[in-house]
Amino acid sequence: MTLNELVKVPEEQRDHQWEIDFFMAISKGNLKLINEAPQQGPDGWPYLLTETSEEATEPAQKIMAWLATKGVGLVVNPMKEYPDYVFTYGMIWNFRETGLFYQNADAAPVGALQINEGQKLHAGPPSPQYLPQYVRNIVKEFFRDQSVLRPRILVMSQDRKHYDLAVSLESIGNPPQKEHQGIAEAISWFLPPHYSIVLVSEKGLPEFVDL
Repeated sequence: MTLNELVKVPEEQRDHQWEIDFFMAISKGNLKLINEAPQQGPDGWPYLLTETSEEATEPAQKIMAWLATKGVGLVVNPMKEYPDYVFTYGMIWNFRETGLFYQNADAAPVGALQINEGQKLHAGPPSPQYLPQYVRNIVKEFFRDQSVLRPRILVMSQDRKHYDLAVSLESIGNPPQKEHQGIAEAISWFLPPHYSIVLVSEKGLPEFVDL
């Protein structure tokens, strides 16, 4: 099915296969810009608004390559009651790097991480594949807007299969526990859906690095 055919499928008939087909079609299809400049979405994040139509001439891949460098998400057909799709910034740059909007992963924890004494931990700075420099710059800008000037991070794994991006609580000003979930969810918009984020104290852990 073409992109224009897929967006005509009724909401109740859109299953996982529809999503796979939609991702494939949009990666090869064209879009039409509704606004030249990104707009703030209901969730507070910036999105480029686009629509599918026979007159769409802008290659979606070209649009996404631009979005990846700007820290902006993508909305397809926002004029409907429910847009056909909302891509977070994390999905956009993951597509640029891997050709996939998201990858399957074990249920990714978001929030606090419990490390028991004597438990083995593999940790180090993020690789350019895991977190490209241009993405780090965009996330750093987000923190700067929150008056956090030197956020520190570490990639950790307890089994070498599942990796967590750890953010140092000390470096973001030791926010109260009740704010941790909201902070982790905000950071997650910038990352692919299969990434997990934890906010932890640096005490007793390997050295964190500047974002």
